[in-house]
Formats: sequence, C-alpha cells, structure tokens
Amino acid sequence: MSTTLFSSAAPSRRASVVIAALFGLTLAVNPMSAPTADAAVSASVAVRAIHVAASEVGVRYRYGGTSPRTGFDCSGLTQYSYARVGKRLPRTAQQQYRATIRINNRNARVGDLVFFHFGSTIYHVGIYAGHGYMYAAPHSGSRVKKQKIWTTQYYTGRVR
Repeated sequence: MSTTLFSSAAPSRRASVVIAALFGLTLAVNPMSAPTADAAVSASVAVRAIHVAASEVGVRYRYGGTSPRTGFDCSGLTQYSYARVGKRLPRTAQQQYRATIRINNRNARVGDLVFFHFGSTIYHVGIYAGHGYMYAAPHSGSRVKKQKIWTTQYYTGRVR
C-alpha cells in the first residue's frame, strides 16, 4: 500500500521540482523578474496618492496630526495620503525618508516624497505635485496647500 501512495505522489513531486527549476532558470536569465520588497510603487499609485493629498487642501495644520478631522502635520499628510491608496509609511519625516528609495531630483515624478533637511536631519516632507510644486502641511497656523518648492536643497524619495 505504501508503494502505491509513493507512486501516486511521485508525479506531483516531479512537477514541483520542474516548476522550481523553471522558476530558477527564469530568474537566472532575467533577474528583473524576481519579486522584491524594495520595488517602488507604480506611477498610477503615486498619482492616486497625490489626488488624496490634493483633496485635503484647506485642512488645518496640527503638530502630530494624522487625519483630516483633527488636522495634519507634514508627515501625517504623506502617511495618510499613501495609506488611502494601500501603502504603509512610517510616522515621521525622518522615518519616511529612510523607508523610501532615493531618486535624483531631476527624475522626480508626481507622488514622490520631497524631503527637506538640515545636515543629516530631515525636518519636513511634502508630496511632489510636478513642475516644482508640492502638497504639504507647512507649519503651525497654516493649512494643507499646494506650494512652490522653495529651495534646490532637498532630497526626493519614491515610496516602496
């Protein structure tokens, strides 16, 4: 009886080995087909996130704020905008910087995150809106708005 069970299981095992070998061959020939946790979000996801940020224009600034009901700070706006399209970002601007893929500023696309720094400290973040503009929750007493990027000294990160 055990011989019969082994015999019937053998084709299934062989098929698994063949599938695994073909997958390995595919990766050897085309390593870009390998799934990766570091892959950037698609442009369409980034555009959806920028639409979320744009819909929050006028919401008041609130230090530590993470919702349209209570207000946003800069990283709260970016975190909220990406969460609404299914992507998780850490809470602070510094943590978000570490969690993104560095992009040359000239290659920024709509939906990338724009990070402002003093030395190695990230102190502000916005969502790139194109043509030198971003959506941001700038500071106390202000509201979420689309604003011109005021400096050339910033970093750009693409959400993973």
